[in-house]
Amino acid sequence: MTATGTYSPQPGAAPLARMIAAQAVLETKMLLRNGEQLLLTVIIPTLLLVLFSTVDVVDTGDGAAVDFLAPGILALAVMSTAFTGQAIATGFERRYGVLKRLAASPLPRWGLMTAKTLSVLVTEVLQVVLLTVIALTLGWDPQGSALAVIALLALGTAAFSGLGLLMAGTLKAEATLAAANLVFLLLLVGGGVVVPLDKFPEAAQDVLGLLPIAALSEGLRDVLQHGAGMPWAGLGILTAWAVAGLAAAGAFFRWE
Repeated sequence: MTATGTYSPQPGAAPLARMIAAQAVLETKMLLRNGEQLLLTVIIPTLLLVLFSTVDVVDTGDGAAVDFLAPGILALAVMSTAFTGQAIATGFERRYGVLKRLAASPLPRWGLMTAKTLSVLVTEVLQVVLLTVIALTLGWDPQGSALAVIALLALGTAAFSGLGLLMAGTLKAEATLAAANLVFLLLLVGGGVVVPLDKFPEAAQDVLGLLPIAALSEGLRDVLQHGAGMPWAGLGILTAWAVAGLAAAGAFFRWE
């Protein structure tokens, strides 16, 4: 008779933290290898930053154009990764049955969502570093508190992640692809990223200012361009979107 513990290692699931970390690494590698994702997360923000900072296309007011544009491009980078990229990738994973199979693995569903969130955060850190280096090369002179910037980026990520997962978990993959790209283009133009909100009619400004991309870009601009303190109004709008989006995604997300 064989004594208990003779065979080593014993079969079973890895520790939860290790499973989440391994899934996060895999999610990050898949995201960085995807050409469409790189277009959204790296190439488009970089081209917009360089183009609009060096060519007088849009009147950005007094001061260097890059001082206005850099905060908006950082907001765009968050939206491209947390919303557009995550919605499209998750939508097709759901269509192909990947999520269904992962949900049946030892990794719990909340663990999978945590891994996806970590992947988004890692990608955003890389984006912020790259865009910051480019903006500094172009003459950007950032002001303000790093703590305020981190708070804005974190809440912006939560808000856009909730909306992206809600879209991916309720629409068909093809509809998610079309809708996510359309929303990306509309918010790029009307969210205060490269075109100041005061260029729009006054009635439209009030509505556009409530969008998460406008709250994020204007909040970052207040801090990084004007040296303002904690932008509580922008943080409040982002918090409302984050709570509503994540709650709706949790309630309506379908795994298959």
